Amino acid sequence: MNKIVINSEYFNVKDTLSCGQIFRFFPYKKGYVVTSLDKRAYAYNEGENAVIECEDGDTEYFENFFDLKKDYSGIYLAAKKEGGIIAESAKYGKGIRILKQNAEETLYSFIVSQNNNIPRIKGIIEKLCAACGEEKTFLGEKFYSFPKSIRLAEKDISFFCETGLGYRAPYIKKLAENIKNGENVEEWKNLPTTELKNKVLSVYGVGEKVADCVTLFGFNRSDSFPVDVWIEKVYREDMRGEIKDRKKISRYLSERYGANAGYFQQYLFYYKREREKV
Repeated sequence: MNKIVINSEYFNVKDTLSCGQIFRFFPYKKGYVVTSLDKRAYAYNEGENAVIECEDGDTEYFENFFDLKKDYSGIYLAAKKEGGIIAESAKYGKGIRILKQNAEETLYSFIVSQNNNIPRIKGIIEKLCAACGEEKTFLGEKFYSFPKSIRLAEKDISFFCETGLGYRAPYIKKLAENIKNGENVEEWKNLPTTELKNKVLSVYGVGEKVADCVTLFGFNRSDSFPVDVWIEKVYREDMRGEIKDRKKISRYLSERYGANAGYFQQYLFYYKREREKV
């Protein structure tokens, strides 16, 4: 096992994993175990540091996954300069980082997520992994890798329905078949953000919010600004915005905040959702 240790001023493990960008993680000892593709890491905050424990061969993968080489101080200072709700939310979620996730896994995961709640999303994804993934071990515990599309494509529609996907079952089935037949999601990384989003929107069953989430969390396009019920509440209640359509709200906020849009979105989303729980 290898330990990656960095200063925690701009890396709070709980906030990063709990702000809606990933579903395969769970509490473990003093932190969380997070799964990406066929790899796992144990991440936690300890004193003034954030610590990531992973297999020796996975160090570079998780350094990239947690975006550890990026200096988040500039993003935070830019948010503070905006003032108002942006600055307030940035102060609250100062330790949030945007994970660099596998694009294909992210696409599947956010199709599962639409009109769904977190426990069910996690449960469905784990059922897909247990049925079609490869058995692995980490810290002496068994887990399953995220399935390859060729394995998912072998399953009939009844299998997907039985996992709890409901109306989303045909979407997952169709995506798996398309990738098996030659669609290469990784190649989409070469597209400009607007073209990339249109490409994601062309996937059967994908709408505006899912497309923005996939471009942000799966392709690391920080000029994306997903708008869900929480962001809409921020826009109306805290920004006093008057635009009615979520697609137009997303476009407006993306254009307004540019390359910082995705980071500001995560600050705002996490702040609003967590404060509403109180």
